[in-house]
Amino acid sequence: MIAIDHVLISDEVVQEAFVCDLTSCKGGCCEDGDAGAPLEKAELDELNACYELVKPYMTEAGIAEIEKRGKYMYDREFGWVTPTIQGALCAYGKKDKNGVILCAIEQAYMAGKISWKKPISCHLFPIRIKKNKRDPDMEYVNYEPREDLCKAACALGTKLSMPVYIFLKDALIRKYGAEFYLALEQSAERLTKS
Repeated sequence: MIAIDHVLISDEVVQEAFVCDLTSCKGGCCEDGDAGAPLEKAELDELNACYELVKPYMTEAGIAEIEKRGKYMYDREFGWVTPTIQGALCAYGKKDKNGVILCAIEQAYMAGKISWKKPISCHLFPIRIKKNKRDPDMEYVNYEPREDLCKAACALGTKLSMPVYIFLKDALIRKYGAEFYLALEQSAERLTKS
């Protein structure tokens, strides 16, 4: 376990290898789960502010789900999440001609329409962040790939010798900042030498 400020990072984040392989998984993490994408409280405001600019990148089914249930919803187990279409595909997801799920939020971001890339939980996947109920300031950063869905990503990461924390560098910096990432990098170097 690596401790940086109020964050405990599992050794697997440093020791395991991972590189998303969209040709194999087709972005299945956007439709394979018990709820939609987890959202931080500040991200609720982001969705409210950018929804009209994201809407052109969505499917009719996704728009209908948002109009019926709202831009986000509260789940007892997972907190604030994006709605899903019939309990599967995220309402903000859309399959391209090859069956790869694209995020409407990220598509709007890449087109320069909005400045918010996508929910941080999506950007960090397969890292999952959990809070400690007894100490709400403490966060646990765990590596949690989906066993079947992420097999190709684990294999590609191994082939490319790409540790999870390096693959997710931009997302980790977005979440915790550049100083945090530098400390993680230094801890990873010490861990791999020992």
